[in-house]
Amino acid sequence: MSTAAPPADWRRLDRRTVLATALVTAGVAAGAAVPTTLGLSGRFGFASAVAWVAAGAALLIAGSAGADYVRWRRTRYRIGADRVELHTGLLLIRRRSLARERIRSVDLTAHPLQRVLGLVTVRIGTGEHHGDDSTLELDPVLRADGERLRRALLERGLTGASGSHREGELATLDPRWIRYAPVSFVAPALGGAAAGAVLQVSDWFGAQGQVIEWASDRLRDFSLPSVLVLLAVAATLAGAVGALGLWVEMWWNYRLEREPGGTLRIRRGLLTSRSVSIEERRLRGVDLVEPLGVRLLGAARVDAITTGLAKDDEEQHGDHNTLLPAAPRPVADGAAAAVLRETVSPTAAVLTPHPPAARGRRLRRACWAVGVPVLVQALLGALLTPVLLWTALGCAVVGLPVGVLLARDAYRGLGHALSGGYLVTRSGSLRRSTAALERAGVIGWTVRQSYFQRRAGLLNITATTAAGAGAYTVYDADASEGLAFASEAVPGLLEPFLERVPPAPERVATKERVGAKERAGE
Repeated sequence: MSTAAPPADWRRLDRRTVLATALVTAGVAAGAAVPTTLGLSGRFGFASAVAWVAAGAALLIAGSAGADYVRWRRTRYRIGADRVELHTGLLLIRRRSLARERIRSVDLTAHPLQRVLGLVTVRIGTGEHHGDDSTLELDPVLRADGERLRRALLERGLTGASGSHREGELATLDPRWIRYAPVSFVAPALGGAAAGAVLQVSDWFGAQGQVIEWASDRLRDFSLPSVLVLLAVAATLAGAVGALGLWVEMWWNYRLEREPGGTLRIRRGLLTSRSVSIEERRLRGVDLVEPLGVRLLGAARVDAITTGLAKDDEEQHGDHNTLLPAAPRPVADGAAAAVLRETVSPTAAVLTPHPPAARGRRLRRACWAVGVPVLVQALLGALLTPVLLWTALGCAVVGLPVGVLLARDAYRGLGHALSGGYLVTRSGSLRRSTAALERAGVIGWTVRQSYFQRRAGLLNITATTAAGAGAYTVYDADASEGLAFASEAVPGLLEPFLERVPPAPERVATKERVGAKERAGE
């Protein structure tokens, strides 16, 4: 391996990456050492088990640090006038570069150990959907160097868009927003994960049977319905505590800022700090998202609808495009207006309601969604065991009213409108979404109409765009209203495909002229 110094214009990553890797590996080894030692002590004795585990941990730490040292020695990067280049690899040399004009995001992340050492990971992306070929990752560099790179790569000599809204700080964390964390959909999942973690850890120590026996002894005097209720309450409380902790880790120190040159920057994180930058020139609107629990408390979160957000970013960081966490609805509308440089947010526009036939479709779907499982359970109960008859009855008694309520709520949430330069569409009940999409960002329309929709005079019309989810749909709109809405939203895009029906008097006159010509021909 050559030890020659790289050219002056090439830079290396920070050498403390080797120390960080060694410390992280030591933490992982320490966490795995306890169950491993207990498992080996029964076969080789405690002292021998400790010796073997210590030797294995030392080899693991040395190997990880050595591999990272080689990576550090063989990695270099250069920020040129036109391109960003990264060279890395030992036996297989990998050379990658990105044109600076294609760069759409420069995000900084630092886990707790990197924060202690003053380091950050810089992720440079073009927003294209080509996996690793569309991103470069510098892991790690000094925080000051990361900030310098972010400013240098995002500054393009542009000035911010005209508008009356301020630059600088647009929104900051209000600790009272934490009350929305326990009502999110993540809380039940965290409750189940907590129960699984308890069983897994007890299994490491060979005490899983004792844990189950202890829980069974405590619940032995309760009836089965009471046990189910108690377990549900315990899982809910555990999930709520976990959701609170997750929210604090993700959103503490949150700030939304507009920087000179037209860049939105979101900074957040308690232990792991994150900095996400979004150029305003690729912003095509906002999506006001209201999960059911959050909406019942009068809150919503704001997501950005942007071009150049790669799919891998969305998969790895589900909140990568979130501009504002769940906050009171007036605060969310205000943040959306500030981001879009509007006086009033398009998400607050009065929407056109949809015909009653759309409500009927949702009620029928709810009945089918509840009725089919109930019928299956009833049939199996009649053939196999009466227990399924009782579960079918319970599903019908609970599921049908809940389904009807959700169906009616989903219908009340339907709507669409045009608000200035934006088209707005709203739908959903468990997850209500109000998307305000820039009309100039619509590149096409897709019209769908099923057999049942044709009979009811309804249709779905979808605006396709290169931003965000790629498609935003107006569900079950009146057929004539939906087509008129699309035609007005983007004039000239849908007209070639519309069949214009003449007014009634004109149709009568045309019919009479045709009849007169036929009689003259006879």
